[in-house]
Parts: sequence; C-alpha cells; structure tokens
Amino acid sequence: MRRVAIDARQPDASVLEEAATVIRGGGIVAVPTDTLYGLAADPFSAAAVERVFAIKARSAERALPLIAADITQVENRLGPLPPAGRRLAAAYWPGPLTLLVPRPSTLAADVTGGLDSVGVRVPAHAVARELCRVCGGPLTATSANLSGAPASADPDEVARTMGEGVGLLLDAGPTAGGPPSTIVDVTGQAIRLVRPGAIPWEEVQACLGRV
Repeated sequence: MRRVAIDARQPDASVLEEAATVIRGGGIVAVPTDTLYGLAADPFSAAAVERVFAIKARSAERALPLIAADITQVENRLGPLPPAGRRLAAAYWPGPLTLLVPRPSTLAADVTGGLDSVGVRVPAHAVARELCRVCGGPLTATSANLSGAPASADPDEVARTMGEGVGLLLDAGPTAGGPPSTIVDVTGQAIRLVRPGAIPWEEVQACLGRV
C-alpha cells in the first residue's frame, strides 16, 4: 500500500489525481471522510466493487454506501432527487445525512446488495468531496476495516489492517469519528427512517414541515 500525506482542508491536486488514477484503473483508495476512513472505488465497475468485498472479507449481500462531490453530481450520475430528497440534501449536505435513492441500471449490481435503492451522501470533508469531483462521479465509502472489526478514524490502523489490497492511502491524519450518518429513504411517497444517526429524526421531519 502506498501512503501519501494530504491536507484535510486544501488537498493537493496532484495527490488527488494520483488517487483518481488508481480508482479509474479499478483499484481502491483509502480516503478520510468527516467520520471515519473509507474505501473508495468505482461503484459503476463490477470488478472494482468485487475487489472491495474481497478486501473487507464482506458478504456481497450487504450494500455499500456512496459519497459524492455535491447534489449536482448525485443527480447527474444517479438520477434526479425527489422533492423531499432535494430539500433534505440542500439542508444537510455536506454532512451526516445519507439518502436512499433509486439505483440506476449503470451501477454495479453488488453495490446495493440486491436492493433497488442505494445510499449516498456528500461528506463534510474536502478530500472525500474533491476526490469524487476529480473522478467525475460518486465513489464507494464503506468503512476501511475487515468485516466484523471496528471501523477506524486512525490512518495508522487502516495501513496496518488493510494490506496490499488497497492501492493508496490518503493520510489526512485522524478523522473526527462520532455517530454514523442518519439514513433516510426518499424513494417512496413518504420518507422513512432507515437508521438513526447524527441528525435526529425529528429534525429531519421538521425540515420537511411534517412535525
């Protein structure tokens, strides 16, 4: 695994391009987010997604979350957000809100674990967002750990446990950790809480004027 230091607030363009080259070639990059380190790969490549599952020793029945640069990138690559989803995204992105949206046919099937929807968010971390921007689309962001092991905010731990299956580690120092993102399904007529997290469900509902 190659390890490269990167500034968390002003990431170097040449380092991001090196990471994007790895991802375009079907490889995996360990990347910092606003919570933990994640494994970034091309979710539109079946081979790259298979590699993520293999590195984590994780069952392919479990879905992989995605991150994106901004709302525009989400809509350009995954499809238009429904009105409720767009309103929540405008209020909470970048931030710890994951929206379940319909899965486009172009997405690798294993990303969603057989479901018709996929989770995506825009993280509040410049490195993660800018890497998505340079790559031109959303990336996987499953935690950088072996399945069943604790997720890590420490790049040293990521380097120790992930091994040579990861092509590049973008080391921006320890990440903030904290609670996971709140997951909200916006695919139906009514929004649905899938997982409680950093943003209280009551606040999500209030944002939409439903409480």
